[in-house]
Amino acid sequence: MSRSPSRAPLALAIPAIAGLAFLALPLAGLLIRAPWATLPQRLTEPGVLAALRLSLLTATLATAACLLLGVPLAWMLARVPFRGRRLVRALVTVPLVLPPVVGGVALLLVFGRRGLVGGWLDATFGFSLPFTTAGVVVAEAFVAMPFLVISVEGALRGADARYEEAAATLGASRWTAFRRVTLPLIGPGVAAGAVLCWARALGEFGATITFAGNFPGRTQTMPLAVYLALEQDLDAAIVLSLLLLVVSVAILAGLRDRWLGAT
Repeated sequence: MSRSPSRAPLALAIPAIAGLAFLALPLAGLLIRAPWATLPQRLTEPGVLAALRLSLLTATLATAACLLLGVPLAWMLARVPFRGRRLVRALVTVPLVLPPVVGGVALLLVFGRRGLVGGWLDATFGFSLPFTTAGVVVAEAFVAMPFLVISVEGALRGADARYEEAAATLGASRWTAFRRVTLPLIGPGVAAGAVLCWARALGEFGATITFAGNFPGRTQTMPLAVYLALEQDLDAAIVLSLLLLVVSVAILAGLRDRWLGAT
């Protein structure tokens, strides 16, 4: 009869505690150094509220764009066999490992006024994406979409395709089967992917500042406001960081049962 160990060996416990401290101490530093006495006043400052409103708006719009484009892309990767699927999947995941600043430069080369697509947009419609609120949405969607695609593709691969086949035998079209059968089956995966996508968009910094700039009220999101405040007012930077920390913790708590398992 095997007996499970009651305590971890010191060779594992010590590095584990050190790793936990390494991750937790910076967060504790935010809480300890926070200007709690002036926190309500600082949270209602116009600059903070403007950055928060812009962040919530652009992250939501970016997530909507990712849902519109990413769910069909995930469905193709999971359900449609085609030549080059591995290459397409690799391209989808590139923004996960690409430095965000490099992503911003790449967006400028494509959507800038002299870019591959941006030049045509400017000449035809007089419309330019860089350094606009729309540019913020594009930058956030670029870095956040892989989180949605990977989550939805995993949900599709885990869903039983026989339900879709049964719908097809009853006369349902591929679109009807997808809308009435597949989407309800993968609903939790889509929801989890959308939340992760939204959280990644909310915290995006590098691609946003490179492609959209840092203009208060127009492109200055919460991470950019933290960066600017860090050079001028440390307490303001801490308050903004606390707001983002609260959002991150709330998202992790909401996804706990799906990703970490209930304990």
